[in-house]
Amino acid sequence: MRLHQKKHSHLEKLLSTAKTVQLDNFSKVLILSDLHMGNGGRRDEFRRNSRLVRLMLRDYYLPGKYSLALNGDVEELFKFSAESIAGQWSEMYDLFLQFRKNGFLWKTYGNHDADLELEKNYLLKPYLQEAIKFTYGDETLLLFHGHQASILLWETYPLVSRAIVLFLRYIAKPIGIRNFSTAYNSRRRFAIEKSIYDFSNQAKIVSIIGHTHRPLFESLSKVDHLNYRIEELCRLYSSSAPEERGGIQDQIDELKAELDACFSQGKRIGLRSGRYNNIVIPSVFNSGCAIGKRGVTAIEIDGDRIRLVYWFKGKPGRRFVSDRNHVPEQLGKTGFSRIVLNEDQLDYVFSRIHLLA
Repeated sequence: MRLHQKKHSHLEKLLSTAKTVQLDNFSKVLILSDLHMGNGGRRDEFRRNSRLVRLMLRDYYLPGKYSLALNGDVEELFKFSAESIAGQWSEMYDLFLQFRKNGFLWKTYGNHDADLELEKNYLLKPYLQEAIKFTYGDETLLLFHGHQASILLWETYPLVSRAIVLFLRYIAKPIGIRNFSTAYNSRRRFAIEKSIYDFSNQAKIVSIIGHTHRPLFESLSKVDHLNYRIEELCRLYSSSAPEERGGIQDQIDELKAELDACFSQGKRIGLRSGRYNNIVIPSVFNSGCAIGKRGVTAIEIDGDRIRLVYWFKGKPGRRFVSDRNHVPEQLGKTGFSRIVLNEDQLDYVFSRIHLLA
């Protein structure tokens, strides 16, 4: 109980001290997290999707009049210096700054880029915050990276981060050891998500996080959404016309195959559901990351709606097929596409929080 109280006390402080930004029915915001930009070398995880991120920002979100919120771990300071990152990705920083003309640019810091607060020449320093409090009418969406929910990480951060930096730069990097992170540990990321879920329900707010690299929509993981969608289609099947049932059966078969693929992968990575109690309350959203092997996930706020979207090249993998039957939208002739994995009205999301939390 005391540990939960300590975790929540820091999150409560975040809520009370966060920079307030007002949204309305015309606001458009892109939320990206966990780019982990490096020096452009082979151990730079951002390099794989750098062209995709650049094109989607330049050709879709900038002309689409979106503001930009970068939600932590944009730079990978555990393995690279701020100077080497800025030198390699100067074009990306120029793109980030262009979003100011659309409304605003804000950046929160995560556990991998918190030291940027100390960098005098950091280009995005005027826009750097620990948390952003988006207000939508009388409601609140709190944007923060998510590592703050780990008491061990947060209270020992200065000491632990220095030790990690030394290990990764001078031992792990030369001999090829993969970066270790909460993102790769299913139990730890589930515990962090649950702590934030409990806090959000208590405060009756929406929390939008990154950190765990696991996309969440309305506190649900992909596995949960697949199960719910299959249940919806089974109910629809019983009341549908005979000529419609074949199409519904095909949809169910596709979703079952996706679910099987998720569980097959889960045996290797320690799959956990996104459900933290018997009643699902839509109080936690996670933008995922920009270093996925098959593409980039992000959160969009568009007026009165919130979306989880997936950007990819070629065909989307089974892991990222829309739960709402959306069709991929091509980005010109780039070969990249965007698909809406899930979306809902903010008014509906907050109604459920107030009724169920």
